[in-house]
Amino acid sequence: MNSSSFSRFARTFRAGEIIFAEYEPGDTFYMIQSGRVRLVKIIGDFEKTLDILETADMFGEMAILENSPRSATAIAIDEVKVLEFNRQNFEILMMGKPQIALMLLETFAKRIFDSKRRFMILTLEDPQARIADVFLMLDESNQSLNHQTERREFTATVDDIAHWAGMGSNETREILNRFIQQRRVEVYPDRIAVKNIADFFRFVNSRRKQ
Repeated sequence: MNSSSFSRFARTFRAGEIIFAEYEPGDTFYMIQSGRVRLVKIIGDFEKTLDILETADMFGEMAILENSPRSATAIAIDEVKVLEFNRQNFEILMMGKPQIALMLLETFAKRIFDSKRRFMILTLEDPQARIADVFLMLDESNQSLNHQTERREFTATVDDIAHWAGMGSNETREILNRFIQQRRVEVYPDRIAVKNIADFFRFVNSRRKQ
């Protein structure tokens, strides 16, 4: 989508610039052409990084789909070049480029699920349950895993788990060490194995109901 036919939708943001702020109204969404964008949400008294987006990622589409205020703040990490679409030119895009429009709609559907699933993790108050729920999310989103047994191996690092859980690396490592002592997980340099995913499912559900 970086052809000249989309040049009129191009915008550039400087490093550190706020692209949009949480709770403000919005009628535009963006596709990153270059650079990185950090999505941030205030939960309680803390600022949580929800995601780091890179080239070809989209963000802000919930404003188009739900006509709702921004659910997070988007900040340019470095110089970011994007394509900016609003409701009006998105409709033009759908009519003129139906194949691209279909791709966007499929991406939207997945993004809606992903964002709501990530929010479910962040609303858990128990840090151990939050870490366990990250593994449940990874299990749900990866259909290539062997589901014949309860053991799961995820290609993820401690920092990855911390990022998805909205927690610090040190706290995440402490909780994983506790899980290791309880013989619930095995941590390797390039992957983490969960010995019984059903155990984590029961654990998270018990904490979510509290």
